[in-house]
Amino acid sequence: MGGSFSDRLKSGEIKPPAAELIGFRMLSFADGESRFEMEAGSRHHNPMGTVHGGILCTLADSAMGMAFASTLGEGETFTTLEIKVNYLRPVFEEKLFAAAKVVHRGRTVGMVECDVTTENGKLVARAVSTCSVLRGEKAKGR
Repeated sequence: MGGSFSDRLKSGEIKPPAAELIGFRMLSFADGESRFEMEAGSRHHNPMGTVHGGILCTLADSAMGMAFASTLGEGETFTTLEIKVNYLRPVFEEKLFAAAKVVHRGRTVGMVECDVTTENGKLVARAVSTCSVLRGEKAKGR
C-alpha cells in the first residue's frame, strides 16, 4: 500500500462503496476540484416523493471529499469536521451533477464548496464542508 491517498484512489486501490450504494460516479478529480454525476430516481425519494436531502448531501459530501483528497500529499489523509447544505429546489427524477472546489487549503484545515445542479444547470443545492488534514498516527488506517 504505497503512494498518496489521491494516487491510491486513481489506481482503484481505494473504492468508495457509498458510490455504488447510492448510484453516483466520479467523473473527474484533480487539483482541488472534482465532478460527480448521478441519475436520481424514485429509489432516492423521501415520503414526499422528492429526492431525499440526505442523498443530495451524500453526493455533495463525496464530491467535496474527492476534491479535498486531490490536494493530499504522501502520508496525509483527512476527515470532514463539518458539512452544511442549502437545499434550493426539489428534485424528482433527473440527472444531477456535483461540482466541488477547494477554496482554502491550509496545513491542517481546509474548506470546500460544492454546487449540485440539474443537467440543464439549475442549482439544486449548495454545500460547504470543513476538512481536517491528518498525518502520522492520526492518519493510520484511514
